[in-house]
Amino acid sequence: MIHTSRITLLFLILCSLQWRGNTLTSNAFDSITKEASTVEGHDSHNNATNLPKRPILQPKETVPLQFTCTLKNPQGKVCVRASLGVEYVVRVNKKNYYYNLNPSLIQATGYCGDTKSVLSLDFEGGHLEFTFIKEGGFSYVKTIKGLLNPAPPCKKCQSKPYIGIVDHENLFKTSNGLSFKCKSETMLILANNFRVKLIPLQMQAFDLANGAFGKDAECWADYNKRMIPIILGAVAAAVCLIAILTFVLVRERRGQGYEQL
Repeated sequence: MIHTSRITLLFLILCSLQWRGNTLTSNAFDSITKEASTVEGHDSHNNATNLPKRPILQPKETVPLQFTCTLKNPQGKVCVRASLGVEYVVRVNKKNYYYNLNPSLIQATGYCGDTKSVLSLDFEGGHLEFTFIKEGGFSYVKTIKGLLNPAPPCKKCQSKPYIGIVDHENLFKTSNGLSFKCKSETMLILANNFRVKLIPLQMQAFDLANGAFGKDAECWADYNKRMIPIILGAVAAAVCLIAILTFVLVRERRGQGYEQL
């Protein structure tokens, strides 16, 4: 009996120590996660406990809220920084439905490396993951993965998750130390019935001085929007100049003809 009581007591002590160890490990992991990532948005002060857990699709499109998120390396330095607005677009029964990311519901996770970094925007019912690659004198996004598990948008609509990926691409490519910036919308086709729209967008994953964005590398859409009016204005000015010169030359020739008569 004494031997059995000692075994029972020893078993209870070991269970207690294991429970305390698991609790301490969990708390330490939580603290590291919170220190390693931040998300700043317009509605970050809202209480998310009263909001629905599954994303609710909307029949009409609205402009998504812009937010900024960062990741830090073990030394506490910012290694990934992104500022963007995210809109999911899914097609159900030949009709588009929309879901905008709420900054107050997002948790930024991932990791940083010398040549590869991953930023994942996680929320209840989905995530959006970016894989950054540094190669030579350039950096770019190689892979974008998306997941959305919304509530059915209609009574006859099927409840299902939407999963997609864009892989083996040189997206948002810039020289090292620069940040990719695009004010125009960027549409990513992850699957036939699943797209993600980013508007606006600015991100950088390597060589962030003091945690801030480097000099902007303008996207082609913004460049075209900025240059097309300039080109059209130059063409219009050239046409006007040609018309004026033509008028002057014709007038001079007519004047010379009158003098000969």
